[in-house]
Amino acid sequence: LEKMTDLVAVWEVALSDGVHKIEFEHGTTSGKRVVYVDGKEEIRREWMFKLVGRETFTVGATKTKAAINIDAVSGFAYEYTLEINGKSLKKYMENRLKTTNTWLLNLGGTDYRIVLEKDTMDVWCNGQNMETAGEFVEDGTETHFTVADHSCCIKAVSSGKRKEGIIHTLIVDNTEIPEAVE
Repeated sequence: LEKMTDLVAVWEVALSDGVHKIEFEHGTTSGKRVVYVDGKEEIRREWMFKLVGRETFTVGATKTKAAINIDAVSGFAYEYTLEINGKSLKKYMENRLKTTNTWLLNLGGTDYRIVLEKDTMDVWCNGQNMETAGEFVEDGTETHFTVADHSCCIKAVSSGKRKEGIIHTLIVDNTEIPEAVE
């Protein structure tokens, strides 16, 4: 594997199926552009005469749309911005905080990252979309699933406050797991 000599940008993007590493090489003399997602080459262009522009690709199991914008700042200086689903990375991550809950936990020596997509009620664990069973209970809903023979349940209860909306709590083996901030 050739050494990444023209590496100009690295981003970490937290999606439902995991945290993905995006690396970008830009040869400002050759115009070469290479995009790596999780260490795998997704795009390679040699000898691009236009040094500015845009490269589009997908990330992760959900094939999330991504783009890297290459803009000239001054002279031979360039700025690289990553967009996810048409939004700047910052805006995308701010929006994601509102639409998902994430929990990190360790069961039997193995780390698990559990993500709830609030709009679809999809549950992801370490990159796998989980088989779930939902049920209505007295004070809200419960979504049941199993991780490594441990019974898991995400309880959704109204906060009683319009601004806060619904509160989601992960319970594993009758123990409440605190939400993680990514």
